[in-house]
Parts: sequence; structure tokens; C-alpha cells
Amino acid sequence: MFNIRKAAVALSLILAANHASAEEKTAWRLFVADHAAPVVRAIDALTGNEIDNFKLKGPARLYATSSARMIFAVQRDDDVVSAMASGIVFGDHGDHGDITIEPPRLLDAEVHGRKPVHFVEHKGDIALFFDDEGLARVFSEKTALEGNPIIREVATSSPHHGVAAALGDHVLVTEPHPEKPADELPIGIKVLDATDARAGETYQCPDLHGEATSGNLLALACAEGLLIVRPGKDGPEIKHLPYRGLPSGKSTTLIGGKGLQYFLGNYGPDAVVLVDPEGSTPFRLIELPTRRVHFAVDPIRSKFAYVFTEDGKLHRIDVISGALDGSIALTEPYSMDGHWNDPRPCIAVAGDRIAVTDPLKGLLHLVDAATFAKAAEIAVEGKPFNIVAVGGSGEAH
Repeated sequence: MFNIRKAAVALSLILAANHASAEEKTAWRLFVADHAAPVVRAIDALTGNEIDNFKLKGPARLYATSSARMIFAVQRDDDVVSAMASGIVFGDHGDHGDITIEPPRLLDAEVHGRKPVHFVEHKGDIALFFDDEGLARVFSEKTALEGNPIIREVATSSPHHGVAAALGDHVLVTEPHPEKPADELPIGIKVLDATDARAGETYQCPDLHGEATSGNLLALACAEGLLIVRPGKDGPEIKHLPYRGLPSGKSTTLIGGKGLQYFLGNYGPDAVVLVDPEGSTPFRLIELPTRRVHFAVDPIRSKFAYVFTEDGKLHRIDVISGALDGSIALTEPYSMDGHWNDPRPCIAVAGDRIAVTDPLKGLLHLVDAATFAKAAEIAVEGKPFNIVAVGGSGEAH
């Protein structure tokens, strides 16, 4: 006869033995795209060693998925988006998390189309927008990891500099300017259901450019404010949040907070704006000592974000107080005069280190996140430019 008590004791002994044999491991990887060469380098952020490098069709802008399992390389001028597996996989077991560490690899999961520009990922669903086709290609991270992304194509009325976002069965996609779609920014956003039928009218958003996700909110930047998208019972719910208490201007680039729900955007050449859609004062302007080059949020220390300015300094932003609370000189000056895509520093946060690329010197500068002091340098071949970080800690069995 089956003895429940003996079985439970045996099971608890097995689980205890497995837990005792587990080893706590930490892994952080930096994926760095060269400014001119068609290559992405995977670098161990803890040792500084190059793990591998991957040849692409052209120079790329990189995006990491929220799961940290994939890196996408958008090659705007070469009409392709490539995908890489980060080699770091997390498993959630309630009271603890597991980590599996494998070599990174380039996947056979290319997505082709004319002039890919915007990449948006939301809860494992990915939307790529191809400007010269006016077309979004939507697929899941899961099918891309398997090397065969199952693509849903969502067309607009004409080619334009647009964007799309997949929210469950619904897709948000931009409405091009009716008279000059190729020259002017989109005028709004429309929602399509699972059959690609329009759900409701176009939500007005003149000069739409810039989007980000924080928590369950998606924000889109417009000339007169932001569109805030929330999940609703019958699909996305969209409301306009007008700029208030700010000088004349607008955001054109947004990033979303992690842990805390907020957005950080540019606002003129030498300022950033903190956006709290639920706050009584939704917009707080932070003026910078000189022009802004790049900015990023800290996914681990949720109250902090970082901005790099053209004088070669990295600044820390306390998003609770809405003020700069530290600065450190890292590089020679990088002027914002010149072409928008000239090689300039970019920021990524890898655990307890903040990494800043220095393309003209061929370096990565690492800053200790706790002390906000220079910690190390990593020499990188070529011109290290765009950068993303993936990693964390867990139990390895």
C-alpha cells in the first residue's frame, strides 16, 4: 500500500539534496556592435575576456529581450535583422531561480525587409518595422529561438518612418502622414485586432517618434505629449498625457524604468525629462551641464538612471528626487556636432558595473555602481559603439 507520509519524507530529502548540491553562479555578458565593421562581440563583463564574435551583413544597433535570452542586431542599411542567443537562461522556481550558462551563438533566424529601423519587444512578442515597406513583421521570441520565427505581417498605407508594438493579439502600428509619408513623421497610432481589422479610430499623435515600455504601460512620444497605453478588458486603452510644466519642446526618444514605473526621455539637446504617468506632477525636467549623448536606466538599482554628456562625463540620476546626484569623467569630449550617427559613447548596466563604450579609443569603461567610481577598462578591437548587457545570478545544478 502506498504510504503518503514516507513518500513525502523521501521527496523532501531528494529536494534538500538537490538544493544543497546547487552552486550559486553569476554571469554578465556585454554584446558590443562595432561602428563601422559588420561584427558583434560577446564579452564576459566579469573577466573582460571576449567570448566570441559574430559576423553580420553590416553595422548594427543592438536590442536585448526582457528575458535576456536573445539579442537582435538591426542592420538598417543592409535590410536584415539578425538574432543571437545570449547563452544565459533563467528558470523561476518560486523560492529561487536557476541559471543555465552556455556559449552565445548566432541563430539562423534572420528577418529580411527594406530598411529595418524600430525594434519593440513586449512580453516576448517582437515587432520590427521596415520603413521602406511601411510594414511591420511581428513574431514571438520563442519561435525565433527555435530558428524559425513565425511572422505576422502588418501593412500600413505607405512607406514611412514608423513603429509597431505587439500587445497580445493586438498590434499597434503608426498612421503615416497623409500627404508626405516619406518626409514627415507619423500622425498617430491605430490598433488592429487578431484579424488585422481596425479596432476603433486613429489616436492622434503628431510627430510620433519614440516608444518604451515600463511595467504594463507603453508610452509613445508625440509633439504635444505622450500617448499612454494600458491593457484593457477588450484590448489596449490609450490616453493622451499632455506636456505640463515644461518649456517648449518634445521627447523623441524614450526608455522605460525597471522596478519603478516611469519613463525617461530626451527634451531638447541638454536636458532629459522624467515621466510618471500616475503622478500629480507627471513631468520633471532635469537640465544637464552640456549636451546629452546617451542615457540608460538601471534595471537593478531601480532608483537610478544614467546619462552621458558630450564633455566626456557620466552622470547618475536619482529618479526619486529628480536630480543629478553624481558625475564622473570617463572619456575625451565627444561633440554632438556632426552626423547623428557619428561614433559616440553608449551605456549599458551589467550587474554591479556600468559599461560605457569609447569608440574612438577602442575601450569599454567600467564604473562601479555602488561607489560610482572608475573600476576597470576593457580593450576592444575596432570602434566599440552600441552595447547591451544581459545576465544575473542563480543556482546552477
